[in-house]
Amino acid sequence: MGTPDFAVPGLKKLLEDGHQIVGVVTRPDKPRGRGKHLIFSPIKQEALANNLPVLTPERLNNPDFLGSLKQMAPELVVVVAFRILPPEVLAIPPRGVINLHASLLPKYRGAAPINRAIINGERQTGLTTFFVDEQVDTGNIILQRVVPIGQQETAGELHDRLMFLGAELLSKTVSLVESGNFPREPQPKEGASEAPKLKKEDARIDWSKPAEQIRNLIRGTNPRPGAFTYRKGALLKIHRAATLAASPKGTPGKVLRSDRKKGIWIAAGEGELFLAQVQPQDRRPMSSAEFVRGYGVLEGEVWG
Repeated sequence: MGTPDFAVPGLKKLLEDGHQIVGVVTRPDKPRGRGKHLIFSPIKQEALANNLPVLTPERLNNPDFLGSLKQMAPELVVVVAFRILPPEVLAIPPRGVINLHASLLPKYRGAAPINRAIINGERQTGLTTFFVDEQVDTGNIILQRVVPIGQQETAGELHDRLMFLGAELLSKTVSLVESGNFPREPQPKEGASEAPKLKKEDARIDWSKPAEQIRNLIRGTNPRPGAFTYRKGALLKIHRAATLAASPKGTPGKVLRSDRKKGIWIAAGEGELFLAQVQPQDRRPMSSAEFVRGYGVLEGEVWG
């Protein structure tokens, strides 16, 4: 059970390692574009390429869906980046339901663990496989793997690393469950934290924050939803930035230096930031030097 790109390497690895996949469950097809053509989820595309049966229920407690799932008779259900499962689904597989989660549980339970870890300035994160129960991301842990976070790494880059590392951990977990000899450790009560889905406003830059916090926000929301500010009333996304220890020479959000060849330096509450890559509204990403040349950025402007 899964939907996005993050789930695809896990399905591929399970197939490569000889596990018998009786079917795949994913979201319903979505109409896209002017022609409203139906677009399959990444996991459905991979399933069809391997001639696997696919179910696309609107509701997971729908009797027809539950009947089809029971007919597949899965011994084990594997979940990667999918919806919350109702009790009716959890009760079907005799060996239970396992989930691959992109954090070291109990830290960062929820929909956006990769983003939140980087936004919070974590130096490491990881992967956890666990048995699903009726509460979100609280079940007994099977395996974990610690993964360091690069100092410049974005959420998108970390996502791509974790999805391949996660596939390895997932296949190992399934093999252990199949053997009947596997860990099943309750999650610690200490250190639990939440990682709710990011809203657009979560990505708005508060220039009064320290430069390092702003840089972490930029990294943690790249590529989506994208950290943003406002310049002259127009939305401006900032995709990459570097921190500088220099004391700001004015109001947070003030453009300290605007150079047609080098780019833009801007004041934060503590320190300052060099903006490496920005994206004006409805335009392509560009270097801040290109932005200076194309948009006439002046020193002394205050953004926000």
